[in-house]
Amino acid sequence: MRALDQKKIPYVSHSYEPDATKSGEEIAAMLGEDPKKVFKTLVTRGKSGQYYVFVIPVEEKLDLKKAAKAAGEKAVEMIKQKELLPLTGYVHGGCSPIGMKKQFPSFIHESARAYEKVFVSAGKVGFQVELPLEGLLDASGCAFADVV
Repeated sequence: MRALDQKKIPYVSHSYEPDATKSGEEIAAMLGEDPKKVFKTLVTRGKSGQYYVFVIPVEEKLDLKKAAKAAGEKAVEMIKQKELLPLTGYVHGGCSPIGMKKQFPSFIHESARAYEKVFVSAGKVGFQVELPLEGLLDASGCAFADVV
């Protein structure tokens, strides 16, 4: 949220009782939102060693072949959970495409184009931000791609 404040991007914060056992779909339901506009953030490593961020609807699964193609890599794989905090500054379940320690090439699933506002993690388990899609693109540097 600090990164959004610095860029003067409007947002609405939402909180819910943190529970590591809850799925993205369950979190969307707790927020009373359509899971198609609630997005999760996944971090991968390409064959080259470069890291990539993919932002996809919570009810979808990342297609690693499509993700590799979008990133211009031969292959990508999910990073190990223990690598997430030192790499991004975020814990599993609270990873946001905004405000990572380092900016990595980032992609958002093209279905986001259908929504004026979307939800992503606010960088801490139990917190989400609702913001204009254009604000998310500006804050994260995401490009659109078909990755599910």
